[in-house]
Amino acid sequence: MQFVDAHGARIPQVGLGTMTLKEDVCVEAVKAALQMGYRHLDTAAFYGNEVENGEGLRASGVKREDVFICTKVRENNLLPENFNKSLDQSLANLKLPYVDLLLIHWNNKDIPFSTSIAALCAAKKDGRAKHVGVANFTTTMLDEAWAVTTEPLVCNQIEMHPFINQDKVVAKSRQHGMAVVAYCPIARGKVPGADALERIGAAHGKSAAQVSLRYLVQQGIVAIPRTATPAHLKANIEVFDFALTDAEMAELKALNATNMRVVNPPHAPVWDTP
Repeated sequence: MQFVDAHGARIPQVGLGTMTLKEDVCVEAVKAALQMGYRHLDTAAFYGNEVENGEGLRASGVKREDVFICTKVRENNLLPENFNKSLDQSLANLKLPYVDLLLIHWNNKDIPFSTSIAALCAAKKDGRAKHVGVANFTTTMLDEAWAVTTEPLVCNQIEMHPFINQDKVVAKSRQHGMAVVAYCPIARGKVPGADALERIGAAHGKSAAQVSLRYLVQQGIVAIPRTATPAHLKANIEVFDFALTDAEMAELKALNATNMRVVNPPHAPVWDTP
C-alpha cells in the first residue's frame, strides 16, 4: 500500500468506502478488506453502518492502530452541541475512543465556518480525532475554512473519477497542503464498459475499474471505492503494480469534459465550474 501525507496525516492511498453497505454485508466486507491488506476505512454517521465497521475491524484481527478510520458529521449537526453528540455517538457505534480522521460531511450554509470549523477543531484538541478535514468543499469554502481554522485541515473528500473535471478544487486543496480523497472513483458503475477505460485496461491486463483507480492514484489522489464483492475488493488494491502512460493519462483526462456528477444532493454547494 502507498500513502499520501498531508499535515502530519499518513493516509493509505486506497481505502474501503462503505456507504450503502449494511448489516452483515458491511461487517464481512470490512473484515475481508482488512485481512486482504486494506488499512483505510471510510464511514459516516449518515451511512448508518459505523457499528458494522467497528465489528468488521474487531473480527479482522488487524490491530486498531494499524487502520486509518474516517467518519463524518452531517450538515444538520454542525452547531457545537449537536456536533459533539454526533461525534460521541459515532465513537460509541465504532466502540473506539478516537477516529484517525473526522470530516464535516457537507457544509451548512446557515452555520458560519467560525462555528462549524471551531467544533471540528475542538474534536482534535480533545483527542477524539487525530486529524480533521472536510468533504464536498468548493474552492471558496476551502479558503473561508482555512481563514478561521486553528488546526490543519488534512483533506478535502470530493467526487472524483475520469468523467468529472475537478481541477480547480484539487489545485486549491493542494495549495492548502491538503490531500484529496476521491469518493465514487468508479463513478458508481459507469466506468466498466466505457470504451477508453476498457481498451486501456486490456493493454495492461487490468479491468476498467482498475484503470480508473490507477488514474487517480497516479495523480497522488486517495481513492475509496465501495464494494462488498471479494473479487472486486482484491482488484481494487491491485493498482500499484502497473502504470498508465502519459498518452493514456491524457486520454482519460480528456474524458473530464463529460462533467458527469453522480452525487449532487439538494444541500450541495454551488460547485466550481470547470
